[in-house]
Amino acid sequence: MNRRVRSVINDLSTSWEVEPTDELREDARGDALVDQLCYIGATLRDRVRDALHIGVKRAMAVVCSGFSYDMEVVSHGFVTDISKTDAKNEARLHALIDDVEAPGERLAKLFEPEVLPPETSSGGGEGSEDRAVG
Repeated sequence: MNRRVRSVINDLSTSWEVEPTDELREDARGDALVDQLCYIGATLRDRVRDALHIGVKRAMAVVCSGFSYDMEVVSHGFVTDISKTDAKNEARLHALIDDVEAPGERLAKLFEPEVLPPETSSGGGEGSEDRAVG
């Protein structure tokens, strides 16, 4: 089990270019493995946050490139209609999100190379990609 955990940790570290906190020795067990996983988790959280910020900024740049919007207004999020109820504004928000699902997916794919590491096979076994976040 420890060998498999070390293999997965090494695969994650390699694919996400995360420097190990210290060399994972063949005899590393328990706390050393947990520490490495915690370090990788914190590092990946930072990278996901950075990717979110990159994505939002790129999307705003795309909007600016072809449309005339006040980006200061856009930066505050969805604009609600004060003459409508919260439920109606919520329904409008969900309709807008549904409308941009397919085009948003296309746009996101354009920026994937900037924020995702190349795919590698992990020691997670068959179907592990279905459990991956993202």
